[in-house]
Amino acid sequence: MYQFNDQFNKATSQFAEAAASINRLALENAEKAFGLQLAAMGENLNATFAFAGELIDVRDAEDLKAVWPKGIQVARANAERSFGAAQEAFAGTLKTNEAIGTLAKSQFEQAGAQVKAEVEKATKAASKSAK
Repeated sequence: MYQFNDQFNKATSQFAEAAASINRLALENAEKAFGLQLAAMGENLNATFAFAGELIDVRDAEDLKAVWPKGIQVARANAERSFGAAQEAFAGTLKTNEAIGTLAKSQFEQAGAQVKAEVEKATKAASKSAK
């Protein structure tokens, strides 16, 4: 019975360590993704407010015609910046998921090896006692 409890405690400890590592990886990824999106949003707001400042100075249709292309360029740059941040966050999420998968796979392999070793040990003990 003691051996079973020891094995159970060891397996539980390993599982808790793996879960903590997975949570850490996921949290780091979320932090990076949030930082990327926040930085892009900050740059977009700065560009938009700079353009709005220029737009306030518009007094007639001719001035509006002159400023309009810049507004379109600001909107395009904002969209590209947001899309780039989203792509970078997605790439980071893929890498994090790969790391989590590798960690989980190694956890299962390690548990499988331990079970196999215990089965072999029990088989040897059973064959000794049968003789």
